[in-house]
Amino acid sequence: MKTLKVLNVKGESVGDFKIAEDMLVLDKGTQAVHDVIVAYHNKQRSGTASTLRKGEVAGSNKKPWRQKGTGRARAGLKQSPVWRGGGVAFGPHPRSYETKINKKVGQLAFRRALSEKIAAGQVIVLDELTVAEPKTKLIAGMMKSLAVKAPALFVLAKPDGKVVTAARNIPLVEITTADLVNVYQLLRYPSLVTDKAGIEKLTARLQVGKGKNK
Repeated sequence: MKTLKVLNVKGESVGDFKIAEDMLVLDKGTQAVHDVIVAYHNKQRSGTASTLRKGEVAGSNKKPWRQKGTGRARAGLKQSPVWRGGGVAFGPHPRSYETKINKKVGQLAFRRALSEKIAAGQVIVLDELTVAEPKTKLIAGMMKSLAVKAPALFVLAKPDGKVVTAARNIPLVEITTADLVNVYQLLRYPSLVTDKAGIEKLTARLQVGKGKNK
């Protein structure tokens, strides 16, 4: 049984949250995590680089000079790739870099990434992750009390506009929800801060697809 301390905003222990050891996935899934991260980065690529082939460059099909008798190499048209201002032989063209990830692979990658974070003690659970006012100093003070340094990921059980507004001016701090947090975010941020409702939703996602990936 893995036990996480439940803290208040002052960093004082107010209880425990227990996670069954068999819920954590630490013996497989490294390749799945790698594939998901590569797919994530590929999807960020715009794929808009574009060059013109010789048939797309503006110009006539007239020969620059006659075929024989000039002493120069024969030439067919000025749009040829061997000419300055001509087309590009093997240049880039608009394309999608998106990589398809199997649903089961994505589920396994998430379970492995979250399990490693829990096992490494990088998950901080609060009794309640809220602020009275949307002020940066409240989130900054909370991070100081919890000894959490940026970069950090705050995971809410449900959207909270006050928390989002309070944290948006703190560099390298991101706010998301337990339903939307992804593998890239889990790996990018060394510290994950959530509350009891949030960790319950996160651990529920550990069970998704578990029986199918044995």
